[in-house]
Amino acid sequence: MPFRDGNRPALELSGPVEKPRAAVLLLHGGREHGTASPPPWNLPGARLRLFEGAIRRSTSKGAVLMGRVRYRVRGWNGERQDAARDARRALRELELLTGDVPTVLVGHSMGARAALSAAGDPLVRGVVGLAPWCPAGEPVAHLRCRRVVLLHGDQDRTTDPRSSLDFAARAGAAGAEAATVLMHGGDHAMLRRATAWHDLTGRTVAGLLGLAELPPAIADQFPRHIG
Repeated sequence: MPFRDGNRPALELSGPVEKPRAAVLLLHGGREHGTASPPPWNLPGARLRLFEGAIRRSTSKGAVLMGRVRYRVRGWNGERQDAARDARRALRELELLTGDVPTVLVGHSMGARAALSAAGDPLVRGVVGLAPWCPAGEPVAHLRCRRVVLLHGDQDRTTDPRSSLDFAARAGAAGAEAATVLMHGGDHAMLRRATAWHDLTGRTVAGLLGLAELPPAIADQFPRHIG
């Protein structure tokens, strides 16, 4: 039985897959501070679910299990790092269900910060951060030998696209394969040029799982080898 906090599992499955060989977990955005429980339906969650179809289509050649990380509270909450703790709980629950399967985390805003924080987990092969919240000085050493792709709208007024460029550079220096793509005209909600966001995310996830070639804009930023 999955680990639980109270009566709520951290992992919410999108649908059954017989004998999954890989997994994708989605982490929606939230708030810097907030201790109230997220409502069953919330806009950040709905926004990220729009990406599910693109990811499913791009990974249809593999037995890929799709799931979402369920937060206990709406905020990051400073040193508590609640969203990151929930991401780690979800990964442990996933491992109980599937065993050691390669996993890609896809997170938006606060969810991207949580995904990047949890990416040192042995299950995680890579992270796709959408308009990520990457504060200055965020740890990167745990990302060694991971693949990190950050997509950020150049018109984002909520999180700074320059922070993604800085984070990717520091992660690369720490031994990760890291790439950043600035989405021209893109905003934080990813509504402008939504099709481009969805398509690039789906193809990137497939590439990170080895089900397809990585998009050239990303592959060209990766070194030939990682060690």
